[in-house]
Amino acid sequence: MLIGEVARQSGVSARMLRHYESLGLVRPTGRTGAGYREYSSEDLRLIFQVESLRSLGLSLRDVQRALDDPAFTPSGLVADLISQTRRRIAGELELLTRLRRIGAAEPADWADVLQIVALLRALGSASAGRRLRAALSSVDEAPVPVGALVEAALNETDPNVAGALRWALAQSGDDGLALLADGLGAPVAEVRERAVRAIAEIPTANGTALLQDALANPDIAVRRCAALTLGPRGVAEAVPTLVDMVVEEANDVDAADALSALASDPALAEQIATTLVERLAHGPVGSSVRRRLAQALADIPGRTAARALVDLAQDDDRAVALTATYILQVRADSP
Repeated sequence: MLIGEVARQSGVSARMLRHYESLGLVRPTGRTGAGYREYSSEDLRLIFQVESLRSLGLSLRDVQRALDDPAFTPSGLVADLISQTRRRIAGELELLTRLRRIGAAEPADWADVLQIVALLRALGSASAGRRLRAALSSVDEAPVPVGALVEAALNETDPNVAGALRWALAQSGDDGLALLADGLGAPVAEVRERAVRAIAEIPTANGTALLQDALANPDIAVRRCAALTLGPRGVAEAVPTLVDMVVEEANDVDAADALSALASDPALAEQIATTLVERLAHGPVGSSVRRRLAQALADIPGRTAARALVDLAQDDDRAVALTATYILQVRADSP
């Protein structure tokens, strides 16, 4: 077969076939009387072998080694090719994500595109200062796609930058909630906590609903953060978690404040007082727990809370009794 026919059958251009010949990969078996290259069926088979190895990502040099060296083993080379392919795919996926984010921002012109790219790069900078400036400018300048803000917020370790990113996300309203909801199920605890803290700063009905769902999250840190936010929003479902926090001395002062905010509703005040009293009556309760429960009852109005404080004023532990007595006095002096 002449080179043109080989090119048609193999799909390899005549130019590439000549290149293979110059490298010594595939040499035509003979020449015609007119001096044209003439390939045999064995030559064609070898061409297909070369193309098959190239399709795996092997360089021409590695292809030649594989074909010429009987002792050549593919395992190490294949492992390297797998690593290279993974890196290439990761790079392509990163590029795809970047392009999607730019498209989601709906830039008006190339100046907007360049500004968005600059902000995205700044959000991924190793400098906390640059990340902070990017987060703060993401609202007023070319808008950064919400997906990029969520990703940055879920991975940010610097507290100042994290706060700025949560603020930026709050300005976007509900746009980032779906992605933040995914963060609540992340395998890394720190990511889950960053997600719920970001949701807590979005003061919308959908944000509140997502926090209510988070009260059932398997991660106790997520449940506690959600409850602390839901208390001031008047969500009664937060009461059991808040009471547990008081008992377990986990942000107990903040939890007591959240219970106090909920108790502004008279119906909830009675529910909260009853729950706190039940914890006092539930088996042996240490003196430090009784003291914290007394402090939590301080701002809960109603008879149930008052009766519980009277009982605590007679507590065997002097610190508990004094705490309850002081609270009763303050309540009595209050208008």
